[in-house]
Amino acid sequence: MIARLLACTALSLAVALPASAATDAEVIDLAAAQVRAKATVAQMQPAEKVVITHGIMPLPGGGPKVDIPKDAIVGAGYVSGIDRLGIPALRETDASLGVSWAGGARGDWSTALPSAVAQAASWNPALIQRGGAMIGAEARAKGFNVLLAGGVNLARDPRNGRTFEYFSEDPLLSGILAGAAIRGVQSNHIISTIKHFALNGQETARKYVDVQITPGAAHESDLLAFQIGIEQGQPGSVMCPYNRVHGSQACDSDWLLNKVLKQEWGYKGFVMSDWGAVPSIQTAINGLDHQSGEQLDPGVFFGSQLSAKAAADPVWRARLDDMNTRVLTAIYAAGLDKHPAPPGGAIDWDGHAAVAEETAKQGIVLLKNEGGALPLSKTVKSIAVIGGYADGGVLSGAGSSQVMGKGGPAAKLPVAGSGIWAGFISESYHRSSPMAAMKAQAPGATMLYRQGQYIKDAAELAARSEVAVVFATQWMTEGLDVPDLSLPRGQDALIEAVAAANPNTIVVLETGGPVKMPWLGKVKGVVEAWYSGARGGEAIASVLFGQTNPSGRLPVSFPADESQLPRPRLDGSDWVEPDFGGNPKNGKDQLKADYNVEGSDLGYRWFARTGKKPLFAFGHGLSYTNFSRTKPAIKGLSASIGVKNTGPREGAEVVQLYLVQRAGEAKRRLVGFGRIELAAGASGKVAMTIDPRLLADWKDGLWTMPGGDYVLATGSDAETLDTPVTLRMKARSWKN
Repeated sequence: MIARLLACTALSLAVALPASAATDAEVIDLAAAQVRAKATVAQMQPAEKVVITHGIMPLPGGGPKVDIPKDAIVGAGYVSGIDRLGIPALRETDASLGVSWAGGARGDWSTALPSAVAQAASWNPALIQRGGAMIGAEARAKGFNVLLAGGVNLARDPRNGRTFEYFSEDPLLSGILAGAAIRGVQSNHIISTIKHFALNGQETARKYVDVQITPGAAHESDLLAFQIGIEQGQPGSVMCPYNRVHGSQACDSDWLLNKVLKQEWGYKGFVMSDWGAVPSIQTAINGLDHQSGEQLDPGVFFGSQLSAKAAADPVWRARLDDMNTRVLTAIYAAGLDKHPAPPGGAIDWDGHAAVAEETAKQGIVLLKNEGGALPLSKTVKSIAVIGGYADGGVLSGAGSSQVMGKGGPAAKLPVAGSGIWAGFISESYHRSSPMAAMKAQAPGATMLYRQGQYIKDAAELAARSEVAVVFATQWMTEGLDVPDLSLPRGQDALIEAVAAANPNTIVVLETGGPVKMPWLGKVKGVVEAWYSGARGGEAIASVLFGQTNPSGRLPVSFPADESQLPRPRLDGSDWVEPDFGGNPKNGKDQLKADYNVEGSDLGYRWFARTGKKPLFAFGHGLSYTNFSRTKPAIKGLSASIGVKNTGPREGAEVVQLYLVQRAGEAKRRLVGFGRIELAAGASGKVAMTIDPRLLADWKDGLWTMPGGDYVLATGSDAETLDTPVTLRMKARSWKN
């Protein structure tokens, strides 16, 4: 039943957004490939059965030394093939935002998409699918056939260093967008992962933190995001993370990998470990199918040790056959054997840059626009451009997802000294200058730049300029969480001083996630540009000068400050070292993160439950035009909402439909959305089908909906709702 309803959901979204839904050709068929995989396993010799169950990280200087085969490509991973059976080697690369730069070790470059949270701000599955197809094409052209993409973890804590790599705080939005990205990647005959399964909510002590959450709350939030992403994208692989769940490491969790993923959901692909996340050979029995980057683990468990276990015990022998079947299922479903990807393929650099730029444009969120300060006039006489290395580039998030274009970074600031991870987590800027792009938009303007180290100097420049545009940055990286939501390096004080000197001050935020804004009431405009990718400078300038009408909507809530969060103090904030594989410095071996505080009510659901008012709500975003919406027409689980552009120019609206109350109990859940573009004065409709899981709770292995009145409302964000409609629903329960 759920499969049929999800099929309806995909079709209904396509009404509002052509090409946003998957077609049969875009989704790989794991079930059909499994039949062929089983036949191949039956032909395998015992020694061959531990060839594709483990692999190395072929990256010079990336940990313990290993022999790198000649046919490997410098990148995240390499798994030997079996020529006798026509099984290709797996060549794996990071990550969700493009083909990883790998510290420049390959001597090449790639097109960087904006951060995942920036992509999610578009609320546009069709665009996300195009981005996935783009990075998959570049991976293929470079000789890779596995892309470690599909980050779908929910943003439970905005201080998480990987917030920028994940889509949103909502399971529906995250799941649909992850599925779209995966479809795009795999359209290139590339295996995509979905990651990091599951509850990977912080980088602090990431190998030791033990997540506590009830199965019900997990199913209604983080697990639902994965479930929807898997249903819509059919990824060939699921990657498990470093963190523990209910006392077990996630890659050693029978509950996550066997009971939920493989039994409840019937997943037929394979589970690969994150690099250095395998504690023992027992993980195979608990559901892990493949050991990745094996030199980072305590031992190579899925090679000769696994072979010996299988030779001595029929239980292990059957498990080994299943592991091989699952890896081969992904290989055959994606067509890796029939469509080899030799290095040296052609890349449409200009076309790919255009995809990155359009993604950045649609993801930019106009947070504040007092008195119509934006868009800027192209006849403006003088602009003070301050901060953020805006004369040279746009900020990028760091870690395994780091992508860099031709020539490497425009600016690179070392963060972690001189160790092997120094380059891995350096603060880097893409070669796309917002200032240069602004000059192209207003060629007659006098435009001067100050970096902002000296606040007085920046304020004096602002005072003698018609407009001041301050670029403020918040750098994030895998391996480290930010300690709080302030802007670092005294940027809050810089903005205060500039705004005091010039009443026409605009702030452009280049952040990995939410930040506090103590200066909000003193500036005229705020633009959230996120990490905007390969052509972010051009996208930012286009929005500032009105060439692009901003249409982004926040995929995460912006709290007023940390006191509004479920955990005001980040769990384990005394663990200050980058945690890439070594032992914690203070001798601890475990730390608990209690997600039962908020349960499934994270993000905007938490604000609704507690009555606290965020700085900016989930779904918020302004436009240079205006829209009106009709009351939802709802029949069964189908909804239709009329939209009219009542303003002066073309623009895009994102229709959001929320559950507000269920059987007398207050709730706040996004149950549908759709993006629609309209000319000035034009009208249209957005249609959607509501997934019943979003109306239900998970109890004792069943989705359960109580009988009674269900109140739903559209809204401009999760806090600002329109006139509600009420539906009478019967009580029901069902299995996945």
